[in-house]
Order: sequence, then C-alpha cells, then structure tokens
Amino acid sequence: MRYFCVACDYDGTLAEHGRVSQRTVDALKRLRGTGRKLILASGRQLDDLISVFPDIPLFECVVAENGGLLYHVPTATATVLAEAPSAALIDELRRRDVQPLSVGQAIVATWEPHEQTVLQAIHDLNLDLQVIFNKGAVMVLPSGVNKASGLLQALERLKLSPHNAVGVGDAENDLAFLAACECAVAVGNALDSVKARVHWVTPSDHGEGVVELVDRLIASDLTELNARLTRRIPIGRTTDGEEVQLEPYDGNLLVAGPSGAGKTNVTTALLENLCSARFQFCVVDPEGDYDELSGAIALRGSDQAALIEEAMSVLDHPGENAAINLMDLRLADRPLFLQQLLPRLLELRAVTGRPHWIVIDEAHHLLPVSNLATDATLTSWTGNIVLVTVHPDHVAKGALAMIRAALIVGRDPQATLTAVARGRGEQPAILPSHEEDLRSSWWLPIGSAPIEVRPIERTVDRQRHHRKYAKGELGEDRSFYFRGPDGRLNLRAQNLELFKQIGDGVDDATWTYHLQQHDVSRWFREVIKDESLATEAEAIESADLPASQSRTEIRQAIERRYTAPA
Repeated sequence: MRYFCVACDYDGTLAEHGRVSQRTVDALKRLRGTGRKLILASGRQLDDLISVFPDIPLFECVVAENGGLLYHVPTATATVLAEAPSAALIDELRRRDVQPLSVGQAIVATWEPHEQTVLQAIHDLNLDLQVIFNKGAVMVLPSGVNKASGLLQALERLKLSPHNAVGVGDAENDLAFLAACECAVAVGNALDSVKARVHWVTPSDHGEGVVELVDRLIASDLTELNARLTRRIPIGRTTDGEEVQLEPYDGNLLVAGPSGAGKTNVTTALLENLCSARFQFCVVDPEGDYDELSGAIALRGSDQAALIEEAMSVLDHPGENAAINLMDLRLADRPLFLQQLLPRLLELRAVTGRPHWIVIDEAHHLLPVSNLATDATLTSWTGNIVLVTVHPDHVAKGALAMIRAALIVGRDPQATLTAVARGRGEQPAILPSHEEDLRSSWWLPIGSAPIEVRPIERTVDRQRHHRKYAKGELGEDRSFYFRGPDGRLNLRAQNLELFKQIGDGVDDATWTYHLQQHDVSRWFREVIKDESLATEAEAIESADLPASQSRTEIRQAIERRYTAPA
C-alpha cells in the first residue's frame, strides 16, 4: 500500500451546505477499514466543526482554524499552532465596523467585501499577518500558518509522511495542503484554479466526489495516477542533455561497477536527492562509507539486536534517516544482521509506508547468492531498494530479480553488464562501440536498451573517513594480506595502522615482492579508495628503492593523510 492517509477539506468537499451525507460517511468508514488514517482540514473553528459534524471520531486528527489549531481526536487533545489573535487588530476591525467578525484561538475571520478593510488595518498596525481567502471567506493568521503547516503537524503526530498522503479539497485555501500531499485531488465543484493544480478531479461534486476517491483508493491505491505525479528522483543526464529519472515508488535499482569506479559517489548523490525530497531512507553500510552522510543519523555497534533496535527507533520518526555501519560486526555475521533487519523494515512499511528507500551496500556480501533464507525474505519486498555491488553475479537471485533498472559505472562496463545478466539468468545487453569515457555511465532499464548517461554529482564533497581506515575493521576480502613470493605467509592487515605495523615487521623479500606486484597501490586505490595515496605509492613501487627506504616512504605517505588512533 502506498497511501496511508487521506486529508479532507470540510466545506465544499466533504460537506455540501455544511452537512455530510450518510453515503459519504459510510465511504469514510470503509476507508478506515483498510487501515488508512483520516485527517480533517478546515478553516472553521473546532467547536463549530464538532457541532455540525458528529462523525468527527472517524478522523485521527483535525486541523482547524486553517492550520492554527491541531486536535488529536482519540485523546481529545487540542494544540494551538500559532500566536493568539492580535487584540489591537480585533479592536481596530470592530472600530471599522467589520461584521460579521469571528475570533478563534489563532484565527480572525470575516467575509468579503471586507478584505480591503482588513488588509488596510493590518498595514496601519504594522502587523506580520497574512490574509487567506476561501470562496468569499476572509481569514487572518500569522505568516506561515496555513492548512499545509497544520497538516504536517498532524502527519508528524501520526508518524506518517506527506509522501504517503492524499489530499482532497475545493477552494483556494486548500492549495497549500494539497501541494504538501503526494497526490492531490479536487472534487468536481472545485474552483478552476484548484482543478488546474491537482493530479485528478473527481467526476462528482462534494461528498460524492470523496466517495469516488475512496472507491479508487480501495480498488487500486491510485496506481493509475502514478504517471501524473511529479516527484521523480534524478539519476543523471543523457549525452543529449535529457534528464534520466528514477521512479519514487517501485523503482528497485542496481548500482554496479568495479572497485574505485565511483559507486559510492553516485549512491551518495542519490541519497542527497532523496533527502532533499524528504523521502525517508535506511542505508546498510558494511564499510562505513556513509558515516558522514548529511541528513542521516550514523549508527554503529557490535550488538546486532541493539543495533537493529536503535535503527528502528530512528526510523520511527518520519523525518529521520539511518545509516547503519556494520564494521563492528564480523564479516560472517553481516548477512544474518540483514536477514533480521529486513522483516522489521517490512513491518514498519506495512503500517506507515516508510522507510521509502533501502540502500544495501556491498550487496554481494549482505545478500549472497548462496543464501536461500534471504531470497525467501525478499519475496515479500515491495520495492524501492538500491543494491550497490562490485559483483552483481554474486548477489542473491531473488534480489536481482526485483531490479527494474541498473546504473553501470566505471571501467569495462560491458563486463559489468554481462555479470548482471549472468546473475539474472539472461542474455547480456550489448553496448555500442565507442571510446570509453570514465565520466560516463550506462543506464539500463530492464528489458530496454542501455543509455549512456552522466550521473548526478553529490552537492557536498564527502570527507575521507580517516579514522575508519586508520583503525577500523575492513572485511576479510578487503583486507591486505602479506603472503610473500612463495605464499608462505598469510598476515592480514584490516586497516592502515596494521598495514604499517606488519609492513615494518615482514622480511625484505615479502615487502619487495608486494611492491613489485603493485599490490600496495592497488589496495590503496581499490579498497581505501584514495587516488592520491595510490598514485604516490605507485611511484614508490616503480622507483626500485631499497626495502628500508620504500617502507619509510610508504609509511610517511599514509601518515600525511590519515590520523593515527589515539
């Protein structure tokens, strides 16, 4: 289910001449029966609404006074969301004989043709207030207070996201809250200015239009309107400058390419765009590449159960994102961690629609092809997952089967495309002959021809995780192994500090062997992902220096860039 909440205007939408028909009430009851929540958004004062609409208990929250007051129906708790009306303004409007004049806890309201008098009084008193119109009604509220601001407070109270909300209204004061919802609907009697700015206009007027909306929501979750929605996620641009976009729902994506190809950069840029669009995400990060990701709370620990609970606590809040660093877990335990986390994420999605996106880095480790339990879990996954991997053919077949598109980055893209096809049991797409440009990538919607693209770039440079590489715990397959020319040794360095210590202690033949094979610069480039360090090490490897001197120069190159642990 995509839409977990419907926000309704009252007058002119649910109600005709101030009253809601029994047929409309019955439709609202059917909608509640699907597990969806209802929010009422009205310009009326709360007491007035309660007196004219006895079925308010169908709603979880009421946004009254055009966003100035929030009423939580189950607890009968009212919260004023704005400053009290200006006493000076009220006195001035009465002095100028503005009648009728209604004063609420946040709102001052009257009717046309008094709008010019109201505007002049606000100007003369130098007040920071706004005037909002609603089919002849004239409402005065503090700046920034409207149905949208009230709706966002209601959704936060219900722990729901605007991306999982449908709004329905009819008048100009509804435009703000309709724009805040993922899907905006106008009833057939709505103003033309409202109809022009929504995704669907119901054939019928007033409550009958709401009944039609309810019927379509229950029948299809409004999937037929997806093409009209505008909140798509940019991935890059084609060579012709056309933007390539990712569907915000049911948009499973694979990011694949060799080590050092820029997969983390592309994924970081994608996450930045998701954050800007306020889609909630959870990153499962085996190597700590996203610890400093802006907009996400970084989590880390060696207790799997506690780490999962901490992540779920973060994700319980719609505005928070989680980046879960698994470096403190043993390599063999990481797939099990994901198996335990995924059902919890699915459970949260089932009741809230969140997190909207799941990103799994090093997917060939966390979702290995040999893990049948993972494939079984993924059969109930509904979409919006990003898999990042250097070995797509080593990823669980159930995960690869869900992919709707692949972004292929880095050197030899044909080899990566072939690995994707091999993992999916398909014939590989064939790239056109062209001169390789490492700035370009290939966008492959499954079942379509590949398209050359320039991926989006992250807006903020991600700082190198110095402490992670100096002291952290790289996985077994990403560690450096001192084995020597005859393979007699098997000394593992899982971080740069251990690399320096072991490098200082091994015999000259072992040290020189690895330099001659360019193993050191390759590790710096492909695993540590530090091109500057790799380039300097490459020069040292090629200089034919005595072992003692090359050790010193490699050590100094590392220490100039990385902070040693305290």
